[in-house]
Amino acid sequence: MKIIPLSEGAFTVDRSKQFVPFNLNHDDLQKRSAGSLLVEIQPFIVVTSKDILLLDTGLGFADAGGVLQIHQNCIEHNINPSEITKVLMSHLHKDHAGGITKYDEQLKQRFLSFSNATYYVQQEEINFALKEGFPSYITEEFEQLQQEADVQLLQGDGVIDGYIRYQVTGAHSPWHQVFWIEDEGETVFYGADDAPQLHQMKSRFIAKYDYDGRKCMELRQQWWQEGQQKKWTFLFYHDVKNPVWKW
Repeated sequence: MKIIPLSEGAFTVDRSKQFVPFNLNHDDLQKRSAGSLLVEIQPFIVVTSKDILLLDTGLGFADAGGVLQIHQNCIEHNINPSEITKVLMSHLHKDHAGGITKYDEQLKQRFLSFSNATYYVQQEEINFALKEGFPSYITEEFEQLQQEADVQLLQGDGVIDGYIRYQVTGAHSPWHQVFWIEDEGETVFYGADDAPQLHQMKSRFIAKYDYDGRKCMELRQQWWQEGQQKKWTFLFYHDVKNPVWKW
C-alpha cells in the first residue's frame, strides 16, 4: 500500500477550540494561551489494490480562489480529487470534517468535495454532532451527508469491501471509529483522535479533552502491543514529526 500524508500545517488549539497556525521554526508555544496544544492537521491518502482511500478531510480551508487546501494537497501528490473512491470518516470534529463539503459561491450551494467517492460515517456520530453543534462541530459542513446517495451511514462495527475493518470505540468522542486496512499482506491502522500522536502510544497518558480518557489510554496500549506483534503501520493525524510509523 502507498501512504500519502496530506499535511495542512501545524496549529495550536486551546479551550476555545480555535486552530491557530503555528510556525515550527519561529513561533514559541509558551507564548500561546494557557493550555494550548501543538498539533498537526494531517489527513491521509492510502492507495490499495482496490481503492484510493481518503482518511478524514482536514480543516476545509481554501485559498483566495476558493480551491480547497485538501484538493491542492492531493494534486501536488499527483492524485486528482475525482480519483478518490472512498472517504473514511473517523468522526466529525471540525478539524477532521471541514473538507467533507465545498461551498460554491456562484450557485450558493454545498457539494461533496470528493464527488466520485463513497463516504463512510457512523449515523450516530452525525446525530450526536448535529445535537452538540459549535464549537466542536460546524454542522453546515456535513449536514448534507444525510441527503446524498454516495454516503454509507454505518451502524456499529463492520467490514467494508472485505478488507477495511471499522470499530466504534466511544473513546475520544461517543461515536468515534477507527480503521484497519488489510491489503496484500499489510495492515494499516488509523486511530484518528483515539491514537493521534506517536508519543501517546508509548505512555500512560490520559487526556482531559477525551470523552473517555482512560479508555483511550487503554486502547492505545492494546493497539501498540498488537501492532508491534503483527507489524502494523500506524497513521498519526496530529503528530508534527511522525505521521507514519511502521514496525
